[in-house]
Amino acid sequence: MAGQPIKFLGVGEKPDAIETFHPNRLASRILGMGDVLTLIEKAEAQVDREEAEAQSKKLMAGKFDFEDFLKQMQMIKKMGPLSGLLSMIPGLNKQLQGAEIDDRMLSRVEAMVTSMTTQERRNPKLLQNPSRARRIARGSGSTQQDVQKLVKQFGQMQKMMRQMGKGGMPKMPRMPFNMK
Repeated sequence: MAGQPIKFLGVGEKPDAIETFHPNRLASRILGMGDVLTLIEKAEAQVDREEAEAQSKKLMAGKFDFEDFLKQMQMIKKMGPLSGLLSMIPGLNKQLQGAEIDDRMLSRVEAMVTSMTTQERRNPKLLQNPSRARRIARGSGSTQQDVQKLVKQFGQMQKMMRQMGKGGMPKMPRMPFNMK
């Protein structure tokens, strides 16, 4: 024992995976109760507040597009591994026990979105054309079915957000990272 207090905690293998050590937060994580404060701190470090408010309004109006979706995914990736972020949400850890959370799925979805033209990202209805879906699949190293599935899930997400913006509580669709 060195008799010195612990200041930092390594939560990964890379240098950016070092956090300030908070004993109560670590205990909550170990017990599966999440760590909302650390999650909030990570989000605040990555998000511009004004842009987040604008995105939120657009999201709740159901007017977000694949460009907005791409920005959100890139922000999430900067915050760290998806499995680590989800484990910080109280109660979610037990629900996800045994579920396979693959961070590469986010990269595959990102590859599909970046393979779209700017016009396609801004107007997702264009992606109903099979030849566009085929081109995006080739450009992203995925299948045409994966692209169609992403577009369908994105449409469901838009619909859900529109309903929430109007004050309704919609049925939750499966999110794009559930792709295999």
